[in-house]
Amino acid sequence: MNTHVLRRTALVAAVASTSALVLAGCSGAGGSASGGDGEVTLTIATFNDFGYTDALLQEYMDAHPNVKIVHNKAATSNEARENYFQKLGKTGLADIEAIEVDWLPEVMEYADLLAPVPDDLKSRWLDYKVEAATSSDGKLVGYGTDIGPEGVCYRSDLFAAAGLPTDRAEVAKMLEGDWSTYFTAGDKYVAATGKAFFDSAGGTYQGAINQVEAAYENPDDGSITATSNPDVKKIYDQVLAASATQSAHLGQWSDDWFAGLSNGAFATMLCPGWMLGVIEGNAPEVTGWDIANVFPGGAGNWGGSYLTVPGNGENVEAAQELADWLTDPETQVKAFENAGTFPSQTEALEADALTGSVNAYFNNAPVGEMLSERAQAVKVSPYKGQFYFQINDAMQKALTRVEDGTQSAAESWKQWATEVDALS
Repeated sequence: MNTHVLRRTALVAAVASTSALVLAGCSGAGGSASGGDGEVTLTIATFNDFGYTDALLQEYMDAHPNVKIVHNKAATSNEARENYFQKLGKTGLADIEAIEVDWLPEVMEYADLLAPVPDDLKSRWLDYKVEAATSSDGKLVGYGTDIGPEGVCYRSDLFAAAGLPTDRAEVAKMLEGDWSTYFTAGDKYVAATGKAFFDSAGGTYQGAINQVEAAYENPDDGSITATSNPDVKKIYDQVLAASATQSAHLGQWSDDWFAGLSNGAFATMLCPGWMLGVIEGNAPEVTGWDIANVFPGGAGNWGGSYLTVPGNGENVEAAQELADWLTDPETQVKAFENAGTFPSQTEALEADALTGSVNAYFNNAPVGEMLSERAQAVKVSPYKGQFYFQINDAMQKALTRVEDGTQSAAESWKQWATEVDALS
């Protein structure tokens, strides 16, 4: 069994970070990376951490001596999204732009502004990954990167202090069931310690809403149904009821949330594969983090991204070649090893390097095997229409208003409903 320590660079909450990788070489604008006498500089823009380390990108440059890669990394997907839609079809975007699945429906409205993925690559990804990024005229515009099968991360040392099981199999047994089971365990933890069980209402809500087939919009006609959907209101009420006693009220990606990963501010959090590197990168000294092969309500997928190539870029052909390489099986496995980004590439999912991957930081958890099982357990692929991102972002803000005490649950729901109605 291979042992891989998943490492994720600590995220910067307020500003974007940029790393420039330079290799002297020699292809003019629009040229191919695999040939030509002139140097071509390729820019790639991502967010959070895709696992594209300097060493990984250097591998590509070593194989393509005429290429220099400049990697720009935004602090959050919101920041990346704002930049993307401000500049798409104009100027200023990178040769390769990463996008998040939650705003993919918006991107598909402008599919004609993106260079197509070559037809011979379409079979490399999971079917639903391809379908979501394919336009009505059959044009695939996104190179699939990761998916986000989820388990539950927990602090075994904090569980021990609360008298709860610490062995990951026993923890999975304790949490097996619906969301009420998860919150019942939270009640036991809070009663024993007086401390928070989970990090935030927002993060917990996201795990639950991702199990709803059509939370916010009607798949048949795209109409907004969010405010009248009883599942949305039920999840909102259930999460906030638990939040009153079990949440640390630490919004994800905030400075206090990052600190909470190491200072014991909360004992559990919902964990897609890409979150493992976030925890390790921001709490490297903590020895108690572990992950259980279980998820409230059965299973869930949180997140996943694509690479896109703006059609009006200066180096479209060379960018397509790099995007191809970044999403091939071998590279996707390397990205997983670097940052826990679980592959969407079918061949990568069967690789021994993935299925045999063990995470030393998480108490030698067999994360490759566990996340593969979590991915196979997912039964719902939520419909995300044109307004999904705006509606869900407004919901996250509504939950935050309740957690920070500025509004009651009823008041915040009413404001959210007004904001959603304004989108129609």
